[in-house]
Amino acid sequence: MATAKNGKSQPTANKNGNPTDLKQHYDDQFVVTPEYRASLPDLQNRENTSPKVEIQHVGIHNFKIPMHVRRREGGRQAIHCSVTGSVSLDAYKKGINMSRIIRTFYEYEDKELTPDLLQNIVISYLEKLETSSARIAIAFDYPMRVPSLRSGLSGYQYYPVVFESVISADGILRHFMHLDFEYSSACPCSYELGVHASETRNIAVVPHSQRSIAKISIEYSRLLWIEDLVELCRRALVTETQVMVKREDEQAFAEMNGAYLKFVEDAVRLLYTELDNEERIQDFRVFANHMESLHSHDAISVVVKGVEGGYNAQIDPFGYGGMMPR
Repeated sequence: MATAKNGKSQPTANKNGNPTDLKQHYDDQFVVTPEYRASLPDLQNRENTSPKVEIQHVGIHNFKIPMHVRRREGGRQAIHCSVTGSVSLDAYKKGINMSRIIRTFYEYEDKELTPDLLQNIVISYLEKLETSSARIAIAFDYPMRVPSLRSGLSGYQYYPVVFESVISADGILRHFMHLDFEYSSACPCSYELGVHASETRNIAVVPHSQRSIAKISIEYSRLLWIEDLVELCRRALVTETQVMVKREDEQAFAEMNGAYLKFVEDAVRLLYTELDNEERIQDFRVFANHMESLHSHDAISVVVKGVEGGYNAQIDPFGYGGMMPR
């Protein structure tokens, strides 16, 4: 404490003019009244004193919440979600109240995760945050029971999925789904060289193959189940990685890889054909990555449907070109 000219004690202050002798005490009996709440400062709702620049997306990322999604065959599946929610911000506004994005989700926590629910949430964003556009993306792993090839066993395959809904400033609502599908890719060139060595020199050869991943992004107009998209990938690529394996399954998988050899170029073309034939899919983008066992680098390929104003084939070396069309 400092002493003023009148002899009374005055609180000392730091360089910002704030008192330095504040009580370090948490009052667990303190009750917030409406009057007290109204007196709290609200920096985010003040006028923007920073450069007057419009921000396309501002919000939260990796907010966790449990939810439910309906299975195609009926029933509900509990999932653990990671949420990204964002809105646009006008140049004159200081910021947004990000907790409102989280609170909106808790209003719907007992509901099933559907396109209609996402539509309700993004519209709530527009109203509560007084913005012109909003976006929501919900990531989760979706379990599906998958049978082994020959042994009769089965196990859970977990598919990384993202549901995404966007409402633009002109009021247009769009729905997207993203799926990661893992498969084995046996190299056709390695196979032919191996056959040559076996036939001409009686040499045992193991053609190289590798775990590969296809990242599928689609825009859809009518309900498309996760199971539908997974089955589409299975039809296109066939050689999905296995969960439960005995010796007869391992042998079957080797035979399957021999029957369905594929370069990374083949993989995206096969997926293109299946996706293009699905009338519920308006637009799509496929990024395939073959994590080579022969080379120290990966082999990659990208293909898009080719819709005007839709997905582009730009390659992002640290991702896969963003989640929605740009």
